[in-house]
This record gives sequence, structure tokens and C-alpha cells, in this order.
Amino acid sequence: MGFFDFVKDAGKSLWGDDEAPEDSAKAIEKEVAKLGLDGDVKVEVEGDTVKVAGAAPTQEAREKLILAVGNVLGIAKVEEEIEVAAAEPEAKFHTVEKGDTLWAVSEKAYGNGAKYEAIFEANKPMLSHPDKIYPGQVLRIPAL
Repeated sequence: MGFFDFVKDAGKSLWGDDEAPEDSAKAIEKEVAKLGLDGDVKVEVEGDTVKVAGAAPTQEAREKLILAVGNVLGIAKVEEEIEVAAAEPEAKFHTVEKGDTLWAVSEKAYGNGAKYEAIFEANKPMLSHPDKIYPGQVLRIPAL
């Protein structure tokens, strides 16, 4: 079981205001499906915490699921119990700070800003363009 913290006041709005509706779990499940990350998982929302349980085909898919549900406006924590078929090295997570670019994040993570494309690719489909990151967003930083 893993616990992950997110910035509650940052992220994609799925319900249009600061308060999550009664069917917030369904809204999050819809977003996950839209991103093509759905699978054998169950989503529950309690206040500002999302609980995700089930199975993912890979470690990468597990991590992307965590990020997809955590990078939602109003969500502060993700509790997960997602099993992975084959053990793989875990990626690190990085919370974007004001002024960050993927180049700067890549320099911090890898010592080389030119490797920013690895971070961009590791965060698709949540990222649509390398310049579209925002403070508070949590990114997946894979091992090279």
C-alpha cells in the first residue's frame, strides 16, 4: 500500500467548483478512462483523499494511475493498493514549483536538461505539451 501527497489547490478541475460532488469517484474514473489508464481498478473518494485499488499491467501504468487521480483539483492524498504483474523499478515523483520547466526538472533529476523529453514521455497522456506544466503538479521521473 502506498500513500502519496498532492497539492489540493492545484490540478485539473473535474467538477467545476471547489467542492467535489457526490459522484466524484465517477468523475475521476471517467478522467482515468479518457486518458486510457483505466483497467481493473476501483476508485473511492473520501473528502480530499482518493483510494485506488486493483491491478495494473505495469509499474508505469500504476504510477500514471496514481498521478492521474492525484493531479485533480481538490485532491490532497492518494492511497493505493494497485498490484503489478511484474516487479519493475519505481520512478520518482517531482512536484512542480513556480518557475520550473521540464528542462530544469530534467537538470535536477538527471544532471542534463536535454533529457527533458524522457520526463515528457513518462507523463503522457497527462501532459499534452512539454511547456504545459503548472506549480503543484506532480510528475513522474523515470530512471534512465
